[in-house]
Amino acid sequence: MPFQASHKFARISPRKARLLMDLIRGRNVDDALSLLRFAKQRASGMVEKVVRSAVANANETEAPPRNTLFVAKAWVDPGPVIKRFQPKDRGKAYEIKKRTSHLVVTVDEREE
Repeated sequence: MPFQASHKFARISPRKARLLMDLIRGRNVDDALSLLRFAKQRASGMVEKVVRSAVANANETEAPPRNTLFVAKAWVDPGPVIKRFQPKDRGKAYEIKKRTSHLVVTVDEREE
């Protein structure tokens, strides 16, 4: 049975977060957490919390052994864009798009 956790409205662009999601997809939970702990990207902390939350959701219900869990699905959906304006020369205004993401991770028990 898959167990899912998500982080909605994360203040990071989906393009940057997808790099880490692609890195951990299909790996064992312990391997994914160690990769995220030593990754330099800013999104690694956010993704690590989502993976830990999914593992906690799994332990709360059936309590399968942690060494049998793996990251079954990991994806990033774009959230709403916060729009701001930066004043420029001669009265112009340039738009700044602050993108948000919805991070979703699903862990499942690996079949032997």
